[in-house]
Amino acid sequence: MTPDPDALHRLRFLVRVTQREMEHLQTTDHRLFQRPFTAEAVAQLAHQPDLAERVDAFVSRFGRLQDTLGDKLLPELLRALGERVGAAIDNLDRAERLGLLSSADAWMTVRRLRNQMIHAYIEDPVVLADALQTGHESVPLLLDAADRMHAEIRRRGWL
Repeated sequence: MTPDPDALHRLRFLVRVTQREMEHLQTTDHRLFQRPFTAEAVAQLAHQPDLAERVDAFVSRFGRLQDTLGDKLLPELLRALGERVGAAIDNLDRAERLGLLSSADAWMTVRRLRNQMIHAYIEDPVVLADALQTGHESVPLLLDAADRMHAEIRRRGWL
């Protein structure tokens, strides 16, 4: 089954977008986490605008990649594969079954983490430092999911 031309165009567009998002996230991740991110580093954000900008960029790029993969590319890919598209958790379960994600549960955990990074920014420095460090440790999960989805699209000859 080959998707219609509009669906193929959208899939190709989303692959290009997620490739750029992956590159940007990796760049920021490398710049921000040259050493573990601590509560002491969070305390310095008010006095180090460059560091604060890198934190903002990381949180934004992490969330953007996860949103684009989970809310856009995954449903589009599932449709192209002839799968039923439903609620996010159902899509994630299907993606795991198809080998497009390593774990739907891990993805949901990372989704909650993303929300925590966004909201913790104005609260407890220890919570934010822990969320950022865990986010850094979760980047490979996002990159792996993107690679798996891209590989499936390539394998099908849709790129």
